[in-house]
Amino acid sequence: MQASLSAALSRVAGEVAAALEDLLPPVEGAEGRLAEAMRYSTLGGGKRLRAFLAMESAALFSVDRRCAARVGAAIEMLHAYSLVHDDLPAMDDDDLRRGRPSCHCAFDEATAILAGDALQTRAFEILAEPDTHSNPDARCELVVALAHAAGARGMVGGQMIDMLSEGQALTAEQITRLQALKTGRLIQFSTEAGAILGRAGMAQRHLLAAYGRDLGAAFQIADDLLDAVGTTEETGKTAGKDAAAGKATLVAALGVERARAQAEALADQASAQLESFGAKADLLRALANYVVARRS
Repeated sequence: MQASLSAALSRVAGEVAAALEDLLPPVEGAEGRLAEAMRYSTLGGGKRLRAFLAMESAALFSVDRRCAARVGAAIEMLHAYSLVHDDLPAMDDDDLRRGRPSCHCAFDEATAILAGDALQTRAFEILAEPDTHSNPDARCELVVALAHAAGARGMVGGQMIDMLSEGQALTAEQITRLQALKTGRLIQFSTEAGAILGRAGMAQRHLLAAYGRDLGAAFQIADDLLDAVGTTEETGKTAGKDAAAGKATLVAALGVERARAQAEALADQASAQLESFGAKADLLRALANYVVARRS
């Protein structure tokens, strides 16, 4: 199954890269530098995990792959915007992202801010376009769900809590909530998006949301473990940065071994949410195992 997952991840990465190329073309004229920064930040690699979740959950309901790839591309733009802003000197102040200079280093700080702004708005524009889904209700649901996941009660709110908590001793419960907002909500939306595209019933949508919630929690713990015990060469970003900045993580709160056990338990719990989907969800189950075993 691991070989099948690797092949599927590569296939989806290719489909999403093609969609991103189409949806973020180079631009001539004065705003060309902005388009270049947007493309640099979005087309420069990455695991495309969120896009994979959207496309594979959509596949459970036989959604047209071109439509699913558009949603996957929109999610990757939203994610890229968050990384561009996260790396800024006013935020985490990181010069390295995906193994190369962060956007504000490759361009400049003002361009990076504008590129993030433009990527965010482009993501919502794509979700609202008829080519994404013929049913306007589906498009509206996608827009609203992503807004909830990305806004003040989701990813952005989590980033605010993360910044305020630097150097503070948070409880495991507080850290779990922080990470659910900052990382988990967008991953949860990615799995829900396929059900929205497929016009699935609320029961199936809730199951996929629960899978995404547990997967997102496992993913963030694994990310924190990589920061603690991985290398810059493996991860493509500055290792050891969390501890140096006094970031609140479950690795710091629980220790490496207990945090790793927690991530594995969450991955198992995520897989269990997919029982009713049968063999059709095997790749999503395999992804849960991959998330906690990865080295990058």
